[in-house]
Amino acid sequence: MPRTSSGVPSYRFHKASGQAIVTLSGQMNYLGPFGSPASKLKYDQLVGEWLANFRLAPQDTPTETLSVVELAAAYWKFAKGYYRRDGEPTSTLIRIKVAIRILRETYGKVAVTEFGPLALRAIQDRLVTGGKSRRYINYLVDQIRRIFKWGVSQQLLPVTVYQALTTVAGLRRGRSLAKEPGLVLPVADDVVERTLPCLPAVVADMVRFQRLTGCRPGEVCILRPCDVETSGEIWQYRPIRHKTDHAGKQRIICIGPQAQALLRPYLKRGADKFCFSPAESEANRLVQRQATRKTPPTIGNHQGSNRKRKPVRQAGSKYSSASYLRAVTRGCEAAFGMPAELRKISSKRPPEERRQMLQRARVWRTTNCWTPNQLRHSAATNIRRHFGLEAAQVTLGHANADVTQVYAERDLTLAMRVMRDVG
Repeated sequence: MPRTSSGVPSYRFHKASGQAIVTLSGQMNYLGPFGSPASKLKYDQLVGEWLANFRLAPQDTPTETLSVVELAAAYWKFAKGYYRRDGEPTSTLIRIKVAIRILRETYGKVAVTEFGPLALRAIQDRLVTGGKSRRYINYLVDQIRRIFKWGVSQQLLPVTVYQALTTVAGLRRGRSLAKEPGLVLPVADDVVERTLPCLPAVVADMVRFQRLTGCRPGEVCILRPCDVETSGEIWQYRPIRHKTDHAGKQRIICIGPQAQALLRPYLKRGADKFCFSPAESEANRLVQRQATRKTPPTIGNHQGSNRKRKPVRQAGSKYSSASYLRAVTRGCEAAFGMPAELRKISSKRPPEERRQMLQRARVWRTTNCWTPNQLRHSAATNIRRHFGLEAAQVTLGHANADVTQVYAERDLTLAMRVMRDVG
């Protein structure tokens, strides 16, 4: 197996010509008289550009031979290093991976100079036919354009290729066959209360805390004792990261008496430990299962004896937005009686039958399950109803009141009261 090298190509002497050379991406580059300051300066320039371009030499790479899949692979190397926060990859990488997969499946072997507006529109039409929502399609198409824009900045393709792709307009509401994403509406309190007994205790407290404070799902997941200022009457929670921290904006979440009482037991741990831990939730679940065990302890497996030594999946130290959503969804399935055959669909079923059952399960979850994002909408609506739009804007941490309008649904009862007097 050939050895891969991560070193820098060396400055070498070419005996036949007497010049200095360096080999980049399999191409030999002449630098000038060996040992001269000019040759060493050119060596530094070429190697610096080569390293900055992820070990591709732009001036020696014919754009006619660079394929779309090679451009996507180079962009992926860049994206993995760029889209990180606090050393961890961001969710942007997930959609970048989807965009790259679409490019690879449709036009992977095509030269980048041959990928034009018609090809991008064909991808757009394919996503519409696949049932994707309009906003999601526009995001993926824009991401594909960003890949080619990055390629231009790295001198991997002519700027005319990217300029041609910018002529493809995004899908407009009501002017395409793409489906519109559904509105995220508040979830009723009685629905939440019915779900809470079916959630793990830790997840249930996360739901209660989010409903009281109106914070984002990601902000409740990363809550730590060291991020909470408890000296005042109203506590202040400053998340270590949030949606707008890249823009230099500060996020402060105020915690009132009810949320303080709920949070207080979770603050009795290491200052840098996450308050809501999946590992702690799983440990509590095992303790409860042991307490309700009907088989005598002397019969069968004793506690811990039937666990894998090296399990593939283990409970982590904190919830992510995705795992928090999955926990809430499972609680909804239990609370609202999802049919057993839809909760676990065997992969051994015939493909067509399995596809139909998966579709039925998606429809059931769409109708009966709510998401943590809806709790934020509920809090915004409640705050706006009692204290006005500005109060909702400040509490949710929005710089613009127009954004708050999306979360704080208009209070219909107010309009009805006005019409009772003037209409």
